[in-house]
This record gives sequence, C-alpha cells and structure tokens, in this order.
Amino acid sequence: MIAQDIVRTVDFPKERRIGPSGRLRKIRCADNRLARARAISWIVRAKIARDPAPTGARSNVSIERLRLIRPDDWHLHVRDGAMLDSVVPDTARQFARAIIMPNLKPPVTTVAQALHYRQRILAALPEDAGFQPLMTLYLTGQTSPEEIRRAADCEHVYAVKYYPAGATTNSAAGVANIRQASAALKAMQDCRLPLLMHGEVTDPAVDVFDREAVFIERDLSWLLASFPELPMVLEHITTADSASFVRSGPDNLAATITAHHLLENRNAMFRGGLRPHHYCLPVLKREAHRQALIEAAISGHPRFFLGTDSAPHPKAAKESDCGCAGIYTARTALGLYAEVFEAAGALDRLEGFASLHGPDFYRLPRNTDTIELVRRPEPVPELIEFGGQPGVPFRAGGEVRWRLA
Repeated sequence: MIAQDIVRTVDFPKERRIGPSGRLRKIRCADNRLARARAISWIVRAKIARDPAPTGARSNVSIERLRLIRPDDWHLHVRDGAMLDSVVPDTARQFARAIIMPNLKPPVTTVAQALHYRQRILAALPEDAGFQPLMTLYLTGQTSPEEIRRAADCEHVYAVKYYPAGATTNSAAGVANIRQASAALKAMQDCRLPLLMHGEVTDPAVDVFDREAVFIERDLSWLLASFPELPMVLEHITTADSASFVRSGPDNLAATITAHHLLENRNAMFRGGLRPHHYCLPVLKREAHRQALIEAAISGHPRFFLGTDSAPHPKAAKESDCGCAGIYTARTALGLYAEVFEAAGALDRLEGFASLHGPDFYRLPRNTDTIELVRRPEPVPELIEFGGQPGVPFRAGGEVRWRLA
C-alpha cells in the first residue's frame, strides 16, 4: 500500500492572502510552568487518544511502503567549503528544495553573497540532482531597506533570518534588539519577504528552558502587532506555548518542527552521562512539550511544516569544553519523521506536513515528482565524514525504521 492510497490531502489555495486573522493571544510567563506543562501534556494525550488521526490510524501496522509528493526542508544548515560538499548530497537525495540558513562566517548579509553561496551549493550537488537551494539573508542592525528590496527582486532569495545576537551558532552578528531593525522589517512587509525567526531571547536573567516562551511575550507579539502583513516563520519550535500560539495566531504566522524535537525530550542530553550530540538550540524540552509538538505536527494544520534544522559539526567541536549546538539529522531525515507519524497513527498526514504546507505558505508551487519510503530498517553509522573530519549523526550506531526506496 502506498501513501497516496491512504493519504487524505487538503487542497489549499495556491494564492493565499497573507494577513491577520483571528486574535493574538499573548503568552504570559508564569512561575508554575511545571504544573502548566503537565496539564498541557494531559490534554494532548487525551486528544490523541480520543482522535488518533482518522484515516489509516489503525492500519499503520500493515503499511510497508509510502509514496509522497517530494518534500522540502524549510530550515537547513549546510555550512561551507569541504563540509558543504559532504553534507549537501544527503539532503538532495530526499528533498526538492531547502531554505538555506545564512549563519556562515562571515554571515550572508547581501544578495551578492547569497548568490555566490548558492553557486557553491549547486557545485556540491550530485550530477543528477534536481535540488534547489532557497537562499536567505542574515538580518543585522545594518540591513538596509534597499538591500531588502534587492532581495525581494531576486528570484533566488526567499526570506530573511533573524538571529538574536548570541542565541546560537554563528549568531554574534545578529540583532540585539529586534525593534532596531524596524526599517528593514517595514521594507520586508512591503515586499512580503518572509521573516524567519530563531525564537529565543538571550537575556541572561531568563532560564534557558524559558527563552522561547519569553520571546513570544516580549518580541513575537510586538512583531505581529507592528507588522501585521509580514509573513513570519517561528522556526524549530520546542514548546507547547509556541504550538498553541501559532495555532491560534494570524495567517501570516507559521512554524517549522524538527525531527529531533519530535523524537527526544531533554532527558536525552543526560542519559547515562552528558550527551553532547543531543545538545541543540533551542534545547530539547520536557516530555509534555514533545507531546504537544507531535500533536501539532500530525494535526493537519496548514501552518505547521517540516524543517529539519540539521546542523553538522565535527565530533571534536561537539565533544569539547564548550561544545557546539546542533544535531545532524539530514542523512535519515524523512525516515525519522515517518517514525514519528507512524507512532502517532498518522502516516496519512505526513505528506501534508512534509510536502504541502510549506510551499503553500511560501506561495510556491508544490513539487510534482514523488519519492517512496519503505518500512525497512536503515542502519546509522557511528561516524560520517564532514569535510574530512569525523562527525556523529543523529542516532549514531542505531537504526531508523523507514528509508528511501
């Protein structure tokens, strides 16, 4: 049986009006987060038990093969140089397109730099690959409205990425206060050029596990009120707060969800000792939040879609006294997502999440070719090569239940 035999897809209009709808709900930071998270977990589990995903939920056991419209990855790191050459083929095997993150050293802040970076990515592709990198600019305090307009006019630049200064890998050049970038944001709204957000505050007074919720309260609510026509993507969400906020938010707000945040909770970082290869930013959260992310991913809601945030780092850079944040999932990304949807009884909704919702939000055509996944274990090597240096992929030494046919 193939997925198109069982998948119940929803045809969203190809042209969407990006604008506000519904009412913004402001998240308040409360001291009783643990009680709230447990309550959310209970609600999510009750919902999944009551409505486990109607079509095919009880037939997952018999499904051995899935055919999907070829997916896209709406959040990807491929680095540069020899490492880029090593990792790009993993993504190109599975995905038709990917939004490429601009946090290189130095960052990609201009259209000219983005076009040169795009050429380096294309040069690293296997000869028969039809993969297309969708380029982005790195928002800084110096990003001008003129550069934004150049980006909007360029057929290869699709968004601008906001990193709070110091929030993650190579984010030192980011914006310390998003309000200081108002001129660039206004130009982006005028051009309908999407803003992609690493949704965390970097205030040292805020607990690392609360940074996403505080970002919603302090910054995202302001952004939505100030720029109601600006398309925005809250990337790699990790909390029930974010899932609820996006679901109830306006039509111009969407979110990506990673495979590793769907598969692991924060215990993975400390299982049997300190596990640096499960360290990422935003960090893994409580099990209650993981359950809320699964519910969002399988819900069929058109503003949740796939973004791996796959981020390669050499083994030595992860296993150091100041280890880098990032998890490399690109090698087996689609198989990992299939595991999540299968476990939730929702394989019929994987195609929407992976292949349809993203292009609809970005106002891009859906892909027309297909891929097939088979339910056959794929071993994951202990080490893979990142530009001549050993790297540790997600689930190293284990296996993934689904693989490309």
